[in-house]
Amino acid sequence: MTEAEIRELIQRELPRAIAQEPAMRDFVLRTVSEYYTPRSEFDQKFDRVLNELQRDREEQARKWDDQNRKFDAFQAEQAQKWDEQVRKWDENNQRLDRIEAQNSATLAEIQKANRRYESAIGALGSRWGLYSEAAFRNGLKAILEDSFGVEVINLNEYDHDGMVFGRPDQVEIDVIIKNGVTILCEIKSSMSKSDIYIFDRKATFYETRHQRPVTRKIVMSPMVDDRAKPVAEALGIELYSYSDQVTEI
Repeated sequence: MTEAEIRELIQRELPRAIAQEPAMRDFVLRTVSEYYTPRSEFDQKFDRVLNELQRDREEQARKWDDQNRKFDAFQAEQAQKWDEQVRKWDENNQRLDRIEAQNSATLAEIQKANRRYESAIGALGSRWGLYSEAAFRNGLKAILEDSFGVEVINLNEYDHDGMVFGRPDQVEIDVIIKNGVTILCEIKSSMSKSDIYIFDRKATFYETRHQRPVTRKIVMSPMVDDRAKPVAEALGIELYSYSDQVTEI
């Protein structure tokens, strides 16, 4: 028999022999045991691999749980810090709003006080100017009348035609008369360009009302607007910043 025929015979008869003859089955098992791991040992190794995989999986799951707990704790800490920062910002904003409100109230109070002071100072200045004008007029009247025999008249007449102010109103004029000479005098704490024009219209009003020519028109004021000076010169009005500049009456 050839080798091929023997191999074919073994392949054909061996399964039957293993199934029907225990001695043959034992012989085959002993023969192949050197090449294959027994089932029980294989099962043990397989179980060990499964157990190791299970332990690795549990260890990995534990590590993931630890990481998740740490991440959750980190997020909670960051959220707490953010809430604290937001609270501080809100407190700072509220503090700034209160400071701004206080500053606004203080500024409004200061402005209100300034307006009161300015009004008081303005009123005081206006009153001082009126008092100074009256005092100077009274003093000049006393000096001229008592020492030089000059008549000083303070006229306060009503302008029905509105010649002076453009509408009917009361007109006040200081008149100095000596030996037929008529001098109109305007005494004010300050003189503007329009004041010069008004004074010139007062002179025209006086001449029309009393039918008497005005010899001289004199303005006495410590403060005269520079723009008023050429107007006064053109209208023949004498300007004096100080009373001692009037050399002759």
